[in-house]
Amino acid sequence: MAAKWMSARESQGSASLVRRAYGIVLAGGRGTRLGPLTDWRAKPAVPFGGKLRIIDFPLSNCVNSGIRRIGVVTQYKAQSLIRHLQHGWNFLDADLDEFVEVIPAQQRLEERWYQGTADAVFQNIDILRMSRPEHVIVLAGDHVYMMDYSRMLVEHVDTGADLTIACTHVPLAEARCFGVVAVDADDRIVEFEEKPAVPAPDPARPDSALISMGIYVFDASLLYSVLADDASDAASRHDFGLDLIPRLLRSARVVAHRFENSCMNTDGNGPYWRDVGTVDAYWSANLDLVSVTPSLNLYDERWPIRTLGSHLPPAKFVFDDDDRRGMAVDSIVSSGCIISGGTVRRSLLSTKVRVQDHALVEDSVILPEVDVGRNVTLKRTIVDKGCRIPEGMVIGVDPSADRARFHVTDQGVTLITAQMLGMPPPSQYRQGDRQHLKG
Repeated sequence: MAAKWMSARESQGSASLVRRAYGIVLAGGRGTRLGPLTDWRAKPAVPFGGKLRIIDFPLSNCVNSGIRRIGVVTQYKAQSLIRHLQHGWNFLDADLDEFVEVIPAQQRLEERWYQGTADAVFQNIDILRMSRPEHVIVLAGDHVYMMDYSRMLVEHVDTGADLTIACTHVPLAEARCFGVVAVDADDRIVEFEEKPAVPAPDPARPDSALISMGIYVFDASLLYSVLADDASDAASRHDFGLDLIPRLLRSARVVAHRFENSCMNTDGNGPYWRDVGTVDAYWSANLDLVSVTPSLNLYDERWPIRTLGSHLPPAKFVFDDDDRRGMAVDSIVSSGCIISGGTVRRSLLSTKVRVQDHALVEDSVILPEVDVGRNVTLKRTIVDKGCRIPEGMVIGVDPSADRARFHVTDQGVTLITAQMLGMPPPSQYRQGDRQHLKG
């Protein structure tokens, strides 16, 4: 079940802990399994849910949990991510020592880029020390979920753990992509294997495995010590899952935190956490949002997912003729969209999308600033930011033809990018080049 709301006494203790904590979000990864979606942006910067980006979930979880000192470590093609953070996450009060700070790869300690997740934190250890945190919460920047980190932090202190790892269950077939955990009766972690070829099932749930969510709470002094030891180990791959956690299992108290105890969004299928790391998973997670009762509830005002505020007009639907009707059914249509005589069904339209006369969009995820031309048909597609789909083009009907031009997944989802259409990538656009989106 979802986490219960805290009593006044619990809340007071939690507030004291989170004020002394520092959250560091690892957002430097490329996300190669997302294919062309990450050719020009880091995975945490990929749009999600109409107006959000993936990075907005861990950042919102931090702010909603009371953690207001946050560093975001970037590396791979980070410009759009940095711009999003600078423009959309600058509302905290510096006078109260609140901040979301961008930490780009700077070769602060040595003349090399980050070698792994642990090295990314180690190379910025001086920044951590300056904030003098009591606890450090290390977060992956590329997962979609709602979680109260303060509950995990309280549990970390109450159990006397040196390291607490947030854990959840996933089907066995998916577990090979994660760190698989085994625990004793007190949820102390006794085994950890990173991305095993044959994941071990959880004895309590044989059809699934208990896996690490890539969320760690460390006592700050311990973190500094183990990072220094790891940095001096020439044989290490400098990764939390591959190196630090296995080493700590031999020398420290490492405890699993059950995600169901801090999840702020759940349904009949259990707590919601998604690694939208493949094109199919990304498409599926976005389209789940248009269902009558989506697994992820973005409408819960108690736990808002914040993002860059944009001053866009409301969505607009025009023409109501028998042969030309602007309409959307079972869909999400974001601000700034114009459905001009086209039809949208079971789809998600991000901001500033234009669907023109007699166009049909079905079961598709359309990213920002896309222009769907007249008489276009799109079925089971993802259309990347800034694409202009030429008049009369049909995509998602003939898989063989689509594979010759676009990226088609094993599940038959067609991904379309600007380059595939002969356009420059979005990073090369200037505002003045987007005249086709007006009107």
